[in-house]
Amino acid sequence: MPRVVFTPNLQKHLDCPPREVEGGTVREVLDAVFGEQPRLAGYVLDDQRRLRKHVVVFVDNVVVSDRLNLSDALQPDSEVYVMQALSGG
Repeated sequence: MPRVVFTPNLQKHLDCPPREVEGGTVREVLDAVFGEQPRLAGYVLDDQRRLRKHVVVFVDNVVVSDRLNLSDALQPDSEVYVMQALSGG
C-alpha cells in the first residue's frame, strides 16, 4: 500500500503520523487519510478540494503534476509526501 507522510509542521497541530493506506491515485490516498482525520483536510485542501496554494505533494520524490484533481497514479510501494511549499523572495 502507498505510504503517506505529512510535514512535521502539520504534525504539530494534528495527529497525522505516517501511514499506509489503500488507493491508486494521490486523491484516493489523501481521501482515505482525511476519512480517518477530517480536520487534516482543511490544512491541505481549499474549499474546492484542490491543494492549497502553499502545499506541495511529492510522489516518490517527484512533484505531482495534477494539483487540481490529484489524479497522479501511485504504485503499491509509492511514498506520498505532503509538505509546505516554499514561497517568498
